[in-house]
Amino acid sequence: MQEMKEARDEYESLDLDLEDFKGDFSFDGLYAKLVNGMLPAFRDEEIHSMEGLISVTTNDAVPSGKSAKGHSSPLFPKVDALLLIFKDSCTQLYELQKQIDGRLHKLKKDVVSQDSKHTKTLVEIEKGVDAIFSSFARLDSRISSVGQTAAKIGDHLQSADSQRETASQTMELIKYLMEFNSSQDDLLQLSSLFSDDKRVGEAASIAQKLRSFAEEDIGRHGVSLESGNATASKGLEVAVTNLQEYCNELENKLLTRFDAASQRRELTNMGECAKILSQFNRGTSAMQHYVGLRPMFDVEVMNEDLRLVLGDQDYTRDSTEVDNALSTRYRQIIDTVRKESATIRAVFPSPNDVMSILVQRVMEDRIPNLLEKLLVKPSLLNPPPMKQGGLLLYLRILSVGYERTQELARDLRNVGCGDLDVEGLTEALFLEHKDIYLECEKASMKQHYKAKIEELIAEGQIPSRGTPVSSSTQHISVTVVNEFVSWNEEAISRCNLFSSQPAILAANAKAVFSCLLQQVRQYTTEGLDRAREGLREAASMNQRFHLGRKVAAAPSTAEGAVSVGETSFKSFMVALQACGSSVAIIQQYFGNTISRLLLPVDGAHASSCEEMASAMSSAESSACKGLQQCIDIVIVEVDRVLSAEQKPTDYRSADDNLMADHRPTVACTRVVAYLSRMLESAFTALEGLNKQSFLSELGNRVHKAVTTHWLKFSFNASGGLKLKRDITEYGDFLRNFNTPTVDEKFELLSILANIFIVAPESLASLIEGTPSIKKDAQRFVQLRDDYRSARLASKLSSVWH
Repeated sequence: MQEMKEARDEYESLDLDLEDFKGDFSFDGLYAKLVNGMLPAFRDEEIHSMEGLISVTTNDAVPSGKSAKGHSSPLFPKVDALLLIFKDSCTQLYELQKQIDGRLHKLKKDVVSQDSKHTKTLVEIEKGVDAIFSSFARLDSRISSVGQTAAKIGDHLQSADSQRETASQTMELIKYLMEFNSSQDDLLQLSSLFSDDKRVGEAASIAQKLRSFAEEDIGRHGVSLESGNATASKGLEVAVTNLQEYCNELENKLLTRFDAASQRRELTNMGECAKILSQFNRGTSAMQHYVGLRPMFDVEVMNEDLRLVLGDQDYTRDSTEVDNALSTRYRQIIDTVRKESATIRAVFPSPNDVMSILVQRVMEDRIPNLLEKLLVKPSLLNPPPMKQGGLLLYLRILSVGYERTQELARDLRNVGCGDLDVEGLTEALFLEHKDIYLECEKASMKQHYKAKIEELIAEGQIPSRGTPVSSSTQHISVTVVNEFVSWNEEAISRCNLFSSQPAILAANAKAVFSCLLQQVRQYTTEGLDRAREGLREAASMNQRFHLGRKVAAAPSTAEGAVSVGETSFKSFMVALQACGSSVAIIQQYFGNTISRLLLPVDGAHASSCEEMASAMSSAESSACKGLQQCIDIVIVEVDRVLSAEQKPTDYRSADDNLMADHRPTVACTRVVAYLSRMLESAFTALEGLNKQSFLSELGNRVHKAVTTHWLKFSFNASGGLKLKRDITEYGDFLRNFNTPTVDEKFELLSILANIFIVAPESLASLIEGTPSIKKDAQRFVQLRDDYRSARLASKLSSVWH
């Protein structure tokens, strides 16, 4: 107790207040305030020594408050003071909590009270707002009713005013009408309104109204008289006459004034006159009068059009020059129309109507005057010569004129032409030319083809009719065919230009493409026929040589025949290759350009494909005949070489030794060399099925030729080996043809050659063991030199049956 008392004396009580907990409250700060100065500060070494002391005290179970050495002072002398501070602080905190709870309770009661008052106030406000809305609705309904009443009153007042105004105007019009009806010859007695130049517009308006009324009255009078009404109104004929005369004089006066203002470029005065003149026939006379006096329609200007576009009479311009000149002149016309448009829009109250008349005058007067001299329809029976451009020049100028006139129409539409169908006027200008366009196109291509053939004849590229075919003649040129295609492409471009409907375009394109097919068919067929003529000449020389050989023809004759044969063969193959390339060009052109144009018409594409196949069939027929002639020439030369070079001793040498020379015979070597030389051009020229068919036929003919040739000889064993070597040489060469049937035939020949090699006693087993050679073995076995001596006929009789 004494210690507690001492502790209480050592500290001063710390008063806690609610303000301490406001704002940024920190518990560490509060704690520092409570224990400030009460806790001792210990150094590190003292702390360590204290830890050791606590350890000793614990181990010795020293009573609390006693040191190990028996001292009575406590380890923490401020503990009691701190406990008092904490207890006092807790008491104060509890009191503060009760204060806070009291305040919170009071605030809750206040909040509930205020919320009740607020809810009551809101209910009262809502009732007031509903009442206000009801008042506004009644007010709006009243205002609407009053407004409708006011509108009705206004309508009645306006109607009354309008009727009063109409009555006043009617009275005034009747007054003026009586003036016009009172005097038939003298218009000087009219009111000042009709003679005052400052009131011309008002006078014109009234005059038109009076005239309309009078004419309508006369019309009703006439109808009434016809119906038998004797009381019908009458007597306004004089007024109508006078009004017509007055209106004519007034209109002429205004037109004169308008012309004077136009010459001085006084747009304001022109506009005033135009506005008044618009009351006469809607201003049509003024509009036509203005357009008719434009300098752009003078005769001198139109003659200048012709001079600039057509040039001098002694010189014929090409289409490019015409295009440039026409484009320049059309641009000048557009510039003039654009300037006139600016004036028209500043002067006339209905500028679109005036622009329509102006543009119509351009398209019906000035442009036809130019096109009539530029586009002169040619005669298809007597077309202009190619030196003067032929029909193609007309077609090109027609195309240029049509394109440029279409551009002119579009530009005029952009400048402004009202509701005028300027595109329709453009089509009307070229209608007669488009009607004969397709016939001109076809005639032009025929004319071009004829001129091209004449050019090739003149250059010596193809011979004229009746002239012998030269070995250097280029029978078919891909360049020429490409030229045909370029003509057709140009013609198709014009088809696109002149054919507005897909069906018409398809029909025209098909007709134009048919012309190309006819040209290519004729050119390639005639070229192949000329090449075949060379083949026929070579065959004729071979025939003369064989006939001459019987009477000891000179060697030079044989060499000449061979040379002609090789030259004509290669020339035909070159022509055939060019023909194939030409067909490929036509097919590619059809696929890229023509086919898509034919799609809109059912059956047009298939029809053109059939026509293309039919056109190429004549060339194909000529090609097949020529290939057969080529094979005949080759086989004739093979027969000649075999006959000239093959010696009986080649297959029946005196030294019947199986170890003799096994190289092919000279005849075989020369035949293979000749075939290699000849077929080099064939391999290049032919392809696909044509190549396969040709090589197969040639291989079969060669097989037949050598087989027939060997049947003329007698063979011993060494000759059989030589024959087998020749067969192998032929087979190896012909294997390059890639014709299995021919390869199989030479393989059988190689087996047949064994008949000459084996001993007589082995022949039966050879033939019976190889049934495929049995058919030919009977003939070949008779060629053995020991056929009679070895009595092979009787020995093999059982084999043949």
